Amino acid sequence: MWRRNCTLLVGTLLAVGIVVLSRHHPVTAEASTLTAGPQPVGNSTLHPYRSPQDLVLSPDGRVIAVCDRTARVLQFVNADSGKIFGESALNGTPGQIAWSADGSRVFTPEYEGGCIAEVRAADAYVLRHIPAGPSPRAVALAHKRGLLLIGDVAPPQLLVRRLGAGGESAQVAAIPLVREPFWIAVSPDESTAVVSNLLPAGSALDPNFTASISIVDLQALTCIAQVKLPPNSTCVRQVAISRDGRWAYVVHTVGRTWLPAVQLDRGWVNTNALSIIDLGRRALYATVLLDSLVEGAADPWGVALSDDGAALWVSLAGAQQVARIDLAGLHRKLAGDEEHLADWTNDLSGLYASALIRRFDLPGRGPRGLALSADGKSLTVAMYYSSGLLSLDCADGKVSRTIPLGEMREPDEARRGEMIFHDGRYCFQHWMSCSTCHPNNGRVDALNWDLPNDGIGNPKSVKSLLHAQSMAPTTWLGVRKDMHASAAAGFRFLMHEVSPEDLQATEAYIASLRPQVSPYRLDNGELTDAARRGDEIFHSPQARCTHCHAGELLTDLKSHDVGTRGRFDPPGQEAFFTPTLTEVWRTAPYLHDGRAATLQEVFTRFNPGDEHGHVSQLSREQIDQLVAYLLSL
Repeated sequence: MWRRNCTLLVGTLLAVGIVVLSRHHPVTAEASTLTAGPQPVGNSTLHPYRSPQDLVLSPDGRVIAVCDRTARVLQFVNADSGKIFGESALNGTPGQIAWSADGSRVFTPEYEGGCIAEVRAADAYVLRHIPAGPSPRAVALAHKRGLLLIGDVAPPQLLVRRLGAGGESAQVAAIPLVREPFWIAVSPDESTAVVSNLLPAGSALDPNFTASISIVDLQALTCIAQVKLPPNSTCVRQVAISRDGRWAYVVHTVGRTWLPAVQLDRGWVNTNALSIIDLGRRALYATVLLDSLVEGAADPWGVALSDDGAALWVSLAGAQQVARIDLAGLHRKLAGDEEHLADWTNDLSGLYASALIRRFDLPGRGPRGLALSADGKSLTVAMYYSSGLLSLDCADGKVSRTIPLGEMREPDEARRGEMIFHDGRYCFQHWMSCSTCHPNNGRVDALNWDLPNDGIGNPKSVKSLLHAQSMAPTTWLGVRKDMHASAAAGFRFLMHEVSPEDLQATEAYIASLRPQVSPYRLDNGELTDAARRGDEIFHSPQARCTHCHAGELLTDLKSHDVGTRGRFDPPGQEAFFTPTLTEVWRTAPYLHDGRAATLQEVFTRFNPGDEHGHVSQLSREQIDQLVAYLLSL
């Protein structure tokens, strides 16, 4: 994989006329994953925008390491002066950042490269690219144990590598997780790792369908608990653990999916939450809402916990705010009301009326990653759409300094549409943004929603917006004639009325989305042996898959009755439009009502009379081969 990405990177550099010079000797392909690479050169000329997302302070608080997702660089900023003193070009999209215990090195994923970059902080030199799974997004260190923890998106797993004193590393465990691990937090005593799973897994028709938190024993190297969040929780992002190791704090959304999505006020459709996990009991302790009665806290993202445990800061990415929670006061309040802890999940006035939360508006757009100074007096915020960092005075929430991280370029129409898509201020009372239901750049939140465009009482699974500009009509029942009609209706009924220019920009962003190479393929992009056999089955006349799933989009754009009408679908509503199979590996649960947790279930449980593919004659091995092919798309 490293060889493939090196070739792609060099080819791109040559194509745009950039010559990279290095004082270091080149490394052989065989040794490249474990040996020093060339001196990094910033590749911002290859990318139009700067988009800082995650950041973390060095152990001594003197350096801020920042990952820029669109420029694919890791930057090092002097915390006192605010000046950038180093930048490392990466071979994939970076994610979570981890510092070594002595503050000399930084680790961050290279998503497309299938590696973890280890970077020397003093001069931004990439020391090595450590092998990881096909799609690493999260990383953490258990320093005393010498362990590197890697959250791999697909298949969802926690990879554990032991780092040797001589620079070598070896994988010692691959621990299955739930779905799309997003963030890893390690307890101070290094006994436990807490991993957030971005999306829920299972059947969307399960009344307890929800995302969960994975708790991993770092001694036994096994997952010892999956803690479920309140029903219909999703978009689970950052986690922090208290210094005494007793509590974990995680932010997420809670969909009110059992209600028709017709009235946004007072959290009837979507709420935004903080959940507290009791790590001793390995159980959910309480979930409190970050919203107030008349103002939603759209898309909570980053968390930063003060050293004394008195305060928790949360970035509200869609509301363009940060919130400070009086954590000590909240624990006192909850401890005195433990008989009614479950009520807090639905209490919009809980934090607000108790004066336990303060929210601060920010200049710019896209607050995501947070870093709190050791003395708790200053908060640094990564502003994804404003190309820089903000420093806030924690006493009053006022901005004390702005740190630019690169040229602030004028956004084109698609970038402007991306900003609108992720901005909850376009929603009445700021409860949600477009990305709340379509995270991961327009993909799925895994939930069913009861939208009124086809009547009330028949919830449907969220569809990915990939290729939406080519899918006409749209929606499962073809209610909207095209993407333009769908986008306009979405703003009208779920957000605000928008200007024609803003609507056009949002459509331009959706049209700019491109499919990702499946992590279920081999490093060279080829199919596995099982997927090749599944390819033959898929295209065989006996299976009849290509009768509906054909062409570049793998859909005939027609409606069919394939025997999947569910118990919530009214009589006469038997035919559904054929969805694309592009990126089907990341769009679970399946079918129009999300009843099938896996692709195997589509064929083995929900295919009456072989109407949805003639597969009853296939063996279990052949079904698995067919699924392997579908997962490779």
